[in-house]
Formats: sequence, structure tokens, C-alpha cells
Amino acid sequence: MFLTAVQEVVDPGGMDVVGCLGCDLLAGRRDLPGGFVHETVSWVVNHVVGPMNLGTLIVGPREHVAAVADLDDSAIAELGPVLRDTARVVEALCRPEQTYVCLWSHGAGARKHLHFAVQPVTTALVARYGGIRAEQLQARMLASEDEPDPADVKLFCDRAREFFRAINGPGTARSSSGGSTTSSAVHKLPLT
Repeated sequence: MFLTAVQEVVDPGGMDVVGCLGCDLLAGRRDLPGGFVHETVSWVVNHVVGPMNLGTLIVGPREHVAAVADLDDSAIAELGPVLRDTARVVEALCRPEQTYVCLWSHGAGARKHLHFAVQPVTTALVARYGGIRAEQLQARMLASEDEPDPADVKLFCDRAREFFRAINGPGTARSSSGGSTTSSAVHKLPLT
């Protein structure tokens, strides 16, 4: 083990950084309300941890990677389908005005475990924050410290797993194939 410039403990293979939220969630060192909703060989999908709205899903690499340029070919090949399927799940469950897909990987003075936020932005959410959108909305939300109720997150994640199964077929909520196939299966599930 050695210390990086940001004083985090890194395993010799660089796969697990103690103190990194993404790595800590993957390793089970931090509680993850709702658990993982979908997995591929290179990526995991879970509900955001922190002050964002209910339904915001995070697509993060299994390995501690801090830049898109550092992703291996396998992770890059899986990324497009995983982001698309995650956006489809968010669209189907939340019926947003818009779904934001944003790369976050910059911490205080250093790069951190990259992750893509797939955030449903509804008309009600925009109104709640005074009509602002895009990065201003996200900044205001992050500053608010208003987090969704863990019980609501769990229910959302349970439904999201069902939708991922509809997209990818039975038994794929924890898929290791990385494959995504259909474009309309998610819309066949009833919204309740």
C-alpha cells in the first residue's frame, strides 16, 4: 500500500482506493441504499449517494479510473450501451422533462473515481429550485444537502432492476455479459 497525492490508501494493483466513495461502495465499506441495480464486466449502476433527486442513477467503473482516457477497450465498448440503457430506465420510471447524463470525476484539487450521473429532471424539480436548469440546478442541489429518503431509494432501485431485466433479459440485474439489446422492452412494464 502507498499514499497518493490526495492521501488515499491504494492497493498495489490500483483497483481499490480506500477513502474513494466509488471504491468504498464497491468494496462494501459504505452503505449503498438500494444496492447495485445493474452490473457488467466493467461497470456498475447504483442510485446516487448524496444530495441529488430520487431516480438519479450513477454509472461507474468497477476499477478506480479517474479519466475517460484511462478506460480500457472493454470498458469503452460497454460504456455506450450501459449509459443508453440507464437513461432508458430513468426515462421510463421518471418521465422527466429531460435526462441529464454528466461525467463527474473532479474532486477538491484532484481527479477522483469517474462516474456518470444519469439524472431525471422533471418540471416539478425545476420549479422547486426556482426554474434553474443544467449545471446551475445540479450545483444548487448539491449545496442543499437534501437527500432522498433511503426507503424511497430502495423502492426505486427495485423497480429499476425490473426495467434492466426487461431490457437485457432475465437474470441480468447482475449481468457479467455487458450486453444490451432491445430498445423498447422497458416501455412494456407498467408504471405504478
